[in-house]
Amino acid sequence: MHFVAVIIASDVRTQIRSSTFSFSPRDMMSSGNDCKPQTLTKPALGEKEVMELVDKVFGLQVSWIRPLPSYDDQNFHVRVSRNKGGAEGADEYVLKITNSEDSQEPDLIEVQTQAMMFLSAEGFPSATPYLTKDGNIMSLESGDTGPGDKKYMVRLLTYLPGVPVAKIATNAQILYEIGKLAAGLDKALSEKFHHPSVKSLHRGQFIWNLANVPLLDQYIYALGQNKYREVVEQVIEQFKGKVIPKLSSFRACINHGDLNDHNILVDSSSASLENPQYRVSGILDFGDMSYGYYVFEVAIAIMYMMIESTDPLSVGGHVLAGFESVVPLTEEERGALFLLVSGRFSQSLVIAAHTALLYPENKEYLMITAKTGWKHLMTMFEVGQEAVEKTWFETAEAYTNRAPAQQMGGC
Repeated sequence: MHFVAVIIASDVRTQIRSSTFSFSPRDMMSSGNDCKPQTLTKPALGEKEVMELVDKVFGLQVSWIRPLPSYDDQNFHVRVSRNKGGAEGADEYVLKITNSEDSQEPDLIEVQTQAMMFLSAEGFPSATPYLTKDGNIMSLESGDTGPGDKKYMVRLLTYLPGVPVAKIATNAQILYEIGKLAAGLDKALSEKFHHPSVKSLHRGQFIWNLANVPLLDQYIYALGQNKYREVVEQVIEQFKGKVIPKLSSFRACINHGDLNDHNILVDSSSASLENPQYRVSGILDFGDMSYGYYVFEVAIAIMYMMIESTDPLSVGGHVLAGFESVVPLTEEERGALFLLVSGRFSQSLVIAAHTALLYPENKEYLMITAKTGWKHLMTMFEVGQEAVEKTWFETAEAYTNRAPAQQMGGC
């Protein structure tokens, strides 16, 4: 992997280059983004230029435009005017102008976008691209800002309704639905999605693939010498000894890889304030897609759903129950779940700490938003794998006898 992934609003990212791989760290614990832009790669088009770009590339007249937060890409929420007799369809879109680094990997962007289109056709709430005037799903455009002749990949995606999961008080019902979604999404991609460039998803050294937790060794110095580092070192060593040797026994699939609480949109499907029912209305950010394993996706979803929860250790059982309603895990996969969730916490926290060293002006912000993650990881290790798994598995087991709607309550 030589270039950073596509990002969305909640992510704090930067690029860290080494001789073997690059990645874009994000503070997964954040609910906002105030990091400074990657001035060398991030597009910096003004609103007038963006309006002209939409007209030039897509043949649409912008009537309203609003910038959306992003770290190394540029995103805009746009509304277009429809002329009489003009094309029918949605009036609101998200214009994504990909940074100049990622734009040099058109195969990866292509397969990510095609996957979104495929999932939408399969009934998943995924955005789809509005075609360019030439009938393409994206267009490489020159940028007029900054030094050099930079080119940016431009896409216009349908605007999805809903609010991020991070903005609601999660309950068992939506956690179950998110688990079910995670499994269904991976299953559909792995069994039915075909594309000539799908091999580009074999991103062997991509830091955000859960198989690559051992790569954190070279960045762990950023934690200094403290109790946090000791726990992360335990995670890495146990991961090397107990997870890596078992990877060949896990069932492989294509992972979305970033089903965090800002990448899943929901809306309320009931009027009850005391007992709200939610449905997933949008799946965002396919930039971290890669080949992995089914158990990776459920571990990632559990970790992110724990972040905002008032009862984080209970979350895993509800997400797991939803996932296993579609893809039951094997005993070996279940046995790795604790370390996989811990591994994802470690990835997020180590990379956030490393980012804070690179961008000291953002250290206070990064450390504040990481506190929740550290708290949850430390709690997992204090309670212990056996007790945490007992909670998860017993909760999931209860779903075989009761419907998820009966498992209500704040989580």
